Amino acid sequence: MSERSEVVHLSVNGDEVAVEPGTTVAALVSDLGLEPRGIAVAVDGEVVTRRTWAERALAPGERVEVLSIAQGG
Repeated sequence: MSERSEVVHLSVNGDEVAVEPGTTVAALVSDLGLEPRGIAVAVDGEVVTRRTWAERALAPGERVEVLSIAQGG
């Protein structure tokens, strides 16, 4: 079986998403076309600090929430 056919299924903001094995939080944010500034990410309810996005690989079945931090006044 080809490794290319393998995917990891995640829930991103409630939608099922398939990504390549080893995809990190940083890669997911980029793949979603989001600018990292002003974004917060939680995986299975736990906030992932931006400095660890490039290291934090996503596993099958994890729930990812990508939130936009709004400034108000």
